[in-house]
Amino acid sequence: MSLQSLALIENWPVPTAAAGVVRSDGTVLGTHGPAGHRFPLASVTKPLAAYAVLVAYEEGAVELDEPAGPPGSTVRHLLAHTSGLAFDEHRVMAPAGERRLYSNAGFEQLGDHVAKATEIPFAEYVRQAVLEPLGMAATSLEGSPAKDGVSTVEDLLRFAAEVQAPVLLDPRTVAEAMSVQYPGTKGVLPGYGHQNPNDWGLGFEIRDSKSPHWTGSSSSPRTFGHFGQSGTFVWIDPEAGVSCVALTDRAFGPWAIEAWPSFTDALLTELHG
Repeated sequence: MSLQSLALIENWPVPTAAAGVVRSDGTVLGTHGPAGHRFPLASVTKPLAAYAVLVAYEEGAVELDEPAGPPGSTVRHLLAHTSGLAFDEHRVMAPAGERRLYSNAGFEQLGDHVAKATEIPFAEYVRQAVLEPLGMAATSLEGSPAKDGVSTVEDLLRFAAEVQAPVLLDPRTVAEAMSVQYPGTKGVLPGYGHQNPNDWGLGFEIRDSKSPHWTGSSSSPRTFGHFGQSGTFVWIDPEAGVSCVALTDRAFGPWAIEAWPSFTDALLTELHG
């Protein structure tokens, strides 16, 4: 099966783009563009980092509800962007659990916390815990666990297959990661304004009834994933039983806000058809 809707990325006003779709059983339904090209992920790094944190949790190196980050915050708060830390500064803006403050600083503190607990540099821990076991040889994390990953569509499809049918983690842990943490929490979804509620799981953003949103109008409310400021995204729609990865080399902006939802809707229509 090849998906014609993937070719819509050719209409995107970007120098380079690649996309792919993988089913929950690991079957790659199709790719388009240079699927082996390495793209900067920006915030699509966060789900990879979060997955490594959850491996550390299952290995007993950290607990989700142990203190981490600013006073009153836990590993869970940091994963769910409710630690109260500012976006890109290690400065407390609100008490833990009160607001959904999307925070790169929070993921950096998370990386530091896991590195200290495991006595392994976080980038190396991500490699050992997630990248190597999944065969993601073209993926690397040098720098911030919030935004400095580099990967390919081929590698991220391996990751998306894992999230849909977990082997590295207990499926119950992944179910928790895609469940709303601190329900009813308001906040700004970067690029899409204030959302009430601004639902988030453990390292994954949850679509629910958010409007506007970067996924499609036909995406199920259970859809979860992440997009990045480098013009990248990965979403997983449990209702449709598929995940889509799209990577580009043009910064997120009005072009993406316009192009991404119609692309996702066309893809889901073709899959359902």
